[in-house]
Amino acid sequence: MTTFRGANCGLGAKPVCSVFTDTGSNATEGSGGVEMRYEAPETMKAAVALLASDEHGRVLAGGTDLLVQLRADTIEPSLVVDIKKIDEMCAITRENGGFRIGAAVTGAELGEHEAFKSVWPGVVEALELIGSTQIQGRATMGGNLCNASPAADSVPAMIAAGAIATIEGPDGRRDVPVGEVATGPGRTSLRAGELVASFLFPEQAPRTGDAYLRFIPRTEMDIAVVGAGVCLTLDDSDVCVAAKVSLGAVAARALAPEAAAKALIGTPVDDAALAELSRAASAAAQPIDDKRGTREFRIQVTGVMARRAAETALARAKGA
Repeated sequence: MTTFRGANCGLGAKPVCSVFTDTGSNATEGSGGVEMRYEAPETMKAAVALLASDEHGRVLAGGTDLLVQLRADTIEPSLVVDIKKIDEMCAITRENGGFRIGAAVTGAELGEHEAFKSVWPGVVEALELIGSTQIQGRATMGGNLCNASPAADSVPAMIAAGAIATIEGPDGRRDVPVGEVATGPGRTSLRAGELVASFLFPEQAPRTGDAYLRFIPRTEMDIAVVGAGVCLTLDDSDVCVAAKVSLGAVAARALAPEAAAKALIGTPVDDAALAELSRAASAAAQPIDDKRGTREFRIQVTGVMARRAAETALARAKGA
């Protein structure tokens, strides 16, 4: 029997002590003394079966949240399912004019995918804000979404882009808008045995631009105080014909205020429209007071970030 410390952990973990028996099975022991199994299935069917068999199982995609939670003893899963060996969860493919991104694709991988980056630069920018270069080599959109932090950077950008989460479970496959996965801090709408398998980014209409911006107290490697994602489409007369706005870190989960989007639609996205967008975004914000910012400050900054993101998205839609 060989013992390894610092076992792989992902869509949610902490360094643990992994014990591999001579038969090839393995168990893991956390700091709280609770025995954990580590499994690395190679098919979606096997991963679903494992998660369905243990209500205390956790998915490991990158581990950048899961490892921290394990180290802090905030979770004690009896099963960790590593999805990195499932090919479809680590793939970037074209589908119906859009892109399908596996839930275990890392930020570093997506940032190097020139075709996706050229179409959805705002989504890539949001994902690249998560952690350091080392974290980027592990962090995933799937983990960022399912960790269900209100301040998750990639989530507002995905919502603004109209991304769809494909979920696999014991009852088969279902598709839901990304904005419907997280239901509150640390909580999701996933049912027993389910996991997010991939994300579908639809074919982008001509003259569409997206952007994501956040406010943080430092210049990098911090948690968003406010985040704003905007995606908009212009017609040949430079009038906005479609828009979506999503806000992060200002409510229990990412918001998609319709009033903010409507402020842009039917306008040339001029100063008046941007001012109305800013007011609508601030009005939609429902932040808390904490050590990183007061409620009043966050409400004000929400409008500023939404406007700046819209300005960037507008420039991209115009091809600037």
